[in-house]
Amino acid sequence: MDVIEETMDEERGNESRVDDDNDKEVYLPGKPLAEGEELMCDQTAYVMLHQAQTGAPCLSFDVITDNLGNNRETFPLTAYIVGGTQAGQAHINNIIIMKLSNLCATNKEEEDDDEDESDDEDNDDKNPKMAGALIKHQGCVNRIRSTTINNKILAASWSELGRVNLWDITQQVQAVDDESLLQRYDKENKGNNVSPLFTFTGHQQEGFAIDWCTTMPGTIATGDCKRNIHIWQMEDGGNSWKVDQRPLIGHTHSVEDLQWSPNERNVLASCSVDKSIRIWDTRASPNKSCMITADASHDSDVNVISWNKNEPFIVSGGDDGFLKIWDLRRFVSKTPVAIFKHHTAPVTSVEWHATDSAVFASSGEDNQIALWDLSVEKDDIEMKDIEGIPPQLLFIHQGQTDIKELHWHPQLPGVIISTAASGYNIFRTISV
Repeated sequence: MDVIEETMDEERGNESRVDDDNDKEVYLPGKPLAEGEELMCDQTAYVMLHQAQTGAPCLSFDVITDNLGNNRETFPLTAYIVGGTQAGQAHINNIIIMKLSNLCATNKEEEDDDEDESDDEDNDDKNPKMAGALIKHQGCVNRIRSTTINNKILAASWSELGRVNLWDITQQVQAVDDESLLQRYDKENKGNNVSPLFTFTGHQQEGFAIDWCTTMPGTIATGDCKRNIHIWQMEDGGNSWKVDQRPLIGHTHSVEDLQWSPNERNVLASCSVDKSIRIWDTRASPNKSCMITADASHDSDVNVISWNKNEPFIVSGGDDGFLKIWDLRRFVSKTPVAIFKHHTAPVTSVEWHATDSAVFASSGEDNQIALWDLSVEKDDIEMKDIEGIPPQLLFIHQGQTDIKELHWHPQLPGVIISTAASGYNIFRTISV
């Protein structure tokens, strides 16, 4: 099973451009490069910067919450993630449970390092490591999300074949933590024989939208490309699942993303190709559960949303490249409280920082990841010399191709993991 390449290294990121005379300046996306100029990663802009690759790209993933503690800032760091591949052929796809370890801080002085070459052996100890356990998956994985219930680590995967599968990945997480267990797992090809705990085939088309509810453990919402949203409930302590066959009625086109309220039970947000963002109360009957609608929230498809964990805000990103901030206390006005236009292509992912309610990250098909801070005002910093750059834009990360998804690691302050056709990036900037 050679789907996973266990390679990790430093990656290019926030870039400066360098000409033949070695004069450096900050590069802003969209500026043409003159003859003799090239983009170079500015390592001093990062606290940590690594990259990882799998055999087939994982265009969706989720962070697995671990037992190593919260607010971990001492290097080297360790993270666990679960991703789903999009291979060229449907029958060779996998779910990959990964352990990313020995994630060391960026060496900001490596260009001026005049130490003896004997130190190379010490540098080998600083190389990041990746271990992966595979589960065979029918069809490409459109999206995957994980949670922990009753000490079991579960993952829900949307297949391009129109099925949603629930998996118990506890054994795989244990395997990537123990080299001997992982060798036995691979040798016995256990990944080919894992069956999902439950499969729902009631969606009449494939889909992408899926989210676990944190206020009601075991509750899931899934949305498909036909416009239907179904609510799942765990039964019998997780041994069985019940899916309401009656879809929530409201959207007229594909449901692109779903987000449960982090604070209120039964409250769900959705966005759609029909340009709307909707707020639902799932206690009501499916045909009456849509409570508030922002009809033309974007000029085209609304691709992604994220619900702030601490404040009543939702951020949305669309095909129009706009990022919009919605205050739920004023949502009935159907008017965002802030609009940002930086991305030059459709927005592919947005997510609020886990603890700083003013900070969020976004990614786009323009191969950029942008970090934003809503607490920054124009008068706080001098931005007059950088025309067209919003003062709230803290940082631009580049170096990946066809970025699909990003997540802040909730236990590693400031750490972002992103996935793209070119692989994963794991980084922390000096800005957050």
